[in-house]
Amino acid sequence: MGLAVYGLLYLVAVLLSSVFWRACVNFIMILKFSMTKILQVDNVVDYERYVGHKNLHPLVSVIPFSAVTPIRHSRTKFNVYALFLRDDRLEELTYGMGNYNYDEGTLIAVSPGQIGGVEDNGEKFDIKGWALLFHPDLLRGTSVERKMDRFTYFSYHINEALQMTPDERKIFIKCLELIKEELENADKLNQNTIIASLIEVVLEYCLRFYNRQFADRKVENHDILVRFEQVLKNYYRDEKQLKEGIPTVKYCAEQLFLSTNYFGDLVKKETGNSPNHFIHNFIIDKTKSELMSNNSVSAAAFNLGFGSQQSLSRFFKSHSGQTPLEYIKSKRR
Repeated sequence: MGLAVYGLLYLVAVLLSSVFWRACVNFIMILKFSMTKILQVDNVVDYERYVGHKNLHPLVSVIPFSAVTPIRHSRTKFNVYALFLRDDRLEELTYGMGNYNYDEGTLIAVSPGQIGGVEDNGEKFDIKGWALLFHPDLLRGTSVERKMDRFTYFSYHINEALQMTPDERKIFIKCLELIKEELENADKLNQNTIIASLIEVVLEYCLRFYNRQFADRKVENHDILVRFEQVLKNYYRDEKQLKEGIPTVKYCAEQLFLSTNYFGDLVKKETGNSPNHFIHNFIIDKTKSELMSNNSVSAAAFNLGFGSQQSLSRFFKSHSGQTPLEYIKSKRR
């Protein structure tokens, strides 16, 4: 009987010990999470709760920051679209893998899946400006849903944010005030359709404002085009094509410290063609040089980063209208 009691006590001790250690592990995990906590914004109300704003609609929110300031900083993962007009100056805003100091009148566009913000240090700060947040479900079946691919600025890096002029800022705020008025309207008939249409107007205006910014930065943009060509030259000089294949838009954008979408829009505005068109023309010129240097088509394919002679032949014909052999014959007549 005594042995049975001792055995039972031993079993209880083991169980308590395992529970204790599980509790310790859970505590450590919770502590680790709290140290790297990210505000999860799955719906507009998640952000509204954090900043202390009254929710008026499950899928859209317009927040004048003057109504909620001061607020705490947060690193935020967004699963909604958001446009933030910041009328204050904030140092060291972290977005993705980089930091950026931005000026007053900056518009930041965020799309689902992106993470940005400043780590919460427990202190509150005064914030000025406006925010528009809307869930993708609001756009389902609307004309703006079909146009979202046009609004490539949602995938720009934070250092590519829109610097609004005073007039642009006024237009943007007027649009947000219209959406806010509709949210507060007691008549809910066709409300989602009206709000989606107003959001479409906002997004189209932002596209216009970005086009203005591209035009204003003509000299800076030309410098990027010059550097773009140098990136391609360096790629082949360093023989990266032998391991990586032909250069991609993504690679070139990264070398220029730009997001792929911003880079694509910039090149399109400056040249009328896509970065891929630029890259392909560069490769066609190099192919012609290879072929006229008495290299075989297979050797040219290898030197240029194509996986096979057939791949180069298809590429060359689709861009020049001739196969490599036809090009060689035409030049040797």
